[in-house]
Amino acid sequence: MPKAGVNGINLYYEVHGGGEPLVLIQGLAGDHRGWFFQTRTFKKYFQVIIFDNRGIGRSDKAPGQYTVRDLADQAIGLMDHLQIDKAHILGKSMGGMVAQELAINYPERLKKLVLVCTATGDGDKSEVHPVLLRALRGKQDSVETDLKGIDFEKSMVTITALSFNSRLYRMIFVPLTKFYLRRVGIQGHLKQMEAIVGHSTKDRLHLIKAPTLVMTGSEDRIISPHSSEGIAGLIPNARLLNIEGASHAFGIEMPKRFNQEVLNFLKD
Repeated sequence: MPKAGVNGINLYYEVHGGGEPLVLIQGLAGDHRGWFFQTRTFKKYFQVIIFDNRGIGRSDKAPGQYTVRDLADQAIGLMDHLQIDKAHILGKSMGGMVAQELAINYPERLKKLVLVCTATGDGDKSEVHPVLLRALRGKQDSVETDLKGIDFEKSMVTITALSFNSRLYRMIFVPLTKFYLRRVGIQGHLKQMEAIVGHSTKDRLHLIKAPTLVMTGSEDRIISPHSSEGIAGLIPNARLLNIEGASHAFGIEMPKRFNQEVLNFLKD
C-alpha cells in the first residue's frame, strides 16, 4: 500500500503500466477504485497514477479546512514524489475542478487535459442539480448538525442514484454508498463539499494553455451539459464532446466509449 507524504498528508496511490504519465483525479467522495474500468485499459498505453484525495479512502484524514487549490497542490505534490515532470491530467466532476485549478496554476506540468462532466464551481446555478446545491449550501450551516449525517447521507444517496441512468447500476451503487458512508464516516466528504463552496475558475479558464478535451453526457442529471459547453468556450482551442445518452457516471456505464474517446485524444 504505497503512500506519499504530501503537504503533511499521507496520500494513498497506485501506479499501473508504463509510458507517458496519466494522472486521474476523482470526483466528490470517490476513491481510486472508481477508476477500475479506466485503469485496466489505459495502463496498456500509459503510466496510470490513481490516488485517494485527502480525507477519502486510504489517505489520511486532513486536519482543518482546505480548498480546491489545495487539492490541486496535492496532485502536484504526488507528481513530485513520483518524480514526474509532466503528465496528462484527467479529472471528473469535482476532480475536473481540481484539474482546472492545476492547469491554471501549473501550466508547465501538463501535457494534455481532459475534463469530464464538470463545472467551474460558479456561474449559473441551474447547471447543477438542486439536490447537490442543497447539500453544498448545507455546509454553510452548523457543522455539528451536519455531522449527524442524516441529511447528508440522504443527499449522497440521491446524488449517487442520479449519477446513473441504468437501473442496474443504481441498484448496485446506492446500497454501496450507504454502507461506505456508515463505515468510514462523512468527515472527508464534508470537507470536500466545503472546498467546492465559493470556488470558481470561470474568470481564469482563458489561462489554460494545455490542449484540452471537455467531455460530457447528454443525459447528465448532476451537472448539466451546458456547464461543459461553457467551459469549452472559455478555454482556448478546447474540444467539446457531448456523448449522446451518457450519464454523469458514463465512465462506468459506458466504459468502452469513454476510454476510446480519451485514448483518441491523448494519442493524437
